[in-house]
Amino acid sequence: MNKFFIGVMLLIGGMLSAQSGYNIGDTAADFSLKNVDGEMVSLSSYEGAKGYVIVFTCNHCPYAVMYEDRLVELHNKYAVQGYPVVALMPNDTELKPDDSFENMQLRAKEKQFPFAYLLDEGQKVYPLFGATKTPHVYLLDQDRVVRYIGAIDDSPRAAAEVEERFLEDAIQALLAGEMPDPAVTKAIGCSIKSKS
Repeated sequence: MNKFFIGVMLLIGGMLSAQSGYNIGDTAADFSLKNVDGEMVSLSSYEGAKGYVIVFTCNHCPYAVMYEDRLVELHNKYAVQGYPVVALMPNDTELKPDDSFENMQLRAKEKQFPFAYLLDEGQKVYPLFGATKTPHVYLLDQDRVVRYIGAIDDSPRAAAEVEERFLEDAIQALLAGEMPDPAVTKAIGCSIKSKS
C-alpha cells in the first residue's frame, strides 16, 4: 500500500470518527428539560409511549415556523397512537433572543402547541443527537432506539405541495412492525445557533 493511499484512508477514518450524534440503531439517552409550562419533562415521563417524535425547532427560523401547524397535526394524529411529538429548542438564546424561554412560552400559547416545547438549556442535548438544523427530526422507538433521522416531509414551504411524508411514513412503518425506508433524509432548515 502506498503512503498516499494510507494517508487518504486515515483521513477518511478520522472524518468518520469525528462525526457526532446518534445514527440509526443507536439508543438515545433520556433527558430532563424544562417545558414552557415550567415543568421538567423527560422521555420516561410519557407512560405507555410506543415511541417519540423528537423535533429540534425554534421560534425564529422561517422553516421551523412553516412546520408548526404540521407538527400540531402530527402530534394530534399520532400521540394517541403512542407517538407524541416532543419539541426541543436548541439555540443559544443570547445569540437568538427571539428564542428565549419567555418567547417560547408566548409562541406555544399563541399556536396552542399540544406537545411539550422544551428548552435545551446549556445546549447539552442537541449535540448528543447530532442535530444541525431547525427543524431536525429523530424518530425513536419504545426503547429509545433511533429509527428515522431527517426531514418532516419534502416541501418545507407549502404543506399543500407535500408529495413525500418522510416522518409520517416512518411512524406508520413502526406501527406496522417494520423499519422505516428511507431511514435517513436530509434535514432542511436554519442552522442551530451556538457560540462554539
